[in-house]
Amino acid sequence: MDETSPIFVISVAAELAGMHPQTLRQYDRLGLVSPSRTAGKSRRYSMRDVVQLREIAQLSSEGVSLEGIRRVLGLEDEVSALRTRVRELEAMLADEMLNRPGRRVFAAGSAGDIVTIKAGTRVRRENALVVWRPLDR
Repeated sequence: MDETSPIFVISVAAELAGMHPQTLRQYDRLGLVSPSRTAGKSRRYSMRDVVQLREIAQLSSEGVSLEGIRRVLGLEDEVSALRTRVRELEAMLADEMLNRPGRRVFAAGSAGDIVTIKAGTRVRRENALVVWRPLDR
């Protein structure tokens, strides 16, 4: 079992969150917390849902509107997803560096794009001087 396992019925989740069950139903309708459903369509809340309900209660007590709470929760979910993606990319990069040490080097191209070059090769840079003189009239 982990924090996302749907194990709590609505009355238990409401008690753990310090709320009335009707409040949980309203939050479900509004999409703030979306519990899992059983085959009989009854709600099942996870520990993660309960923590989110507590966070909603805290934000609400601080005067944040329900729409503001929805926005905050959405941004927190987005940050969490981005952190997960960064960890995945870091792991992929670490694997690549272990499997092919010194074989690939990246540089920025003249248009800002990423260019792969051979290890030990220097990028040739153009050093040009442009002189501008206004036309004599």
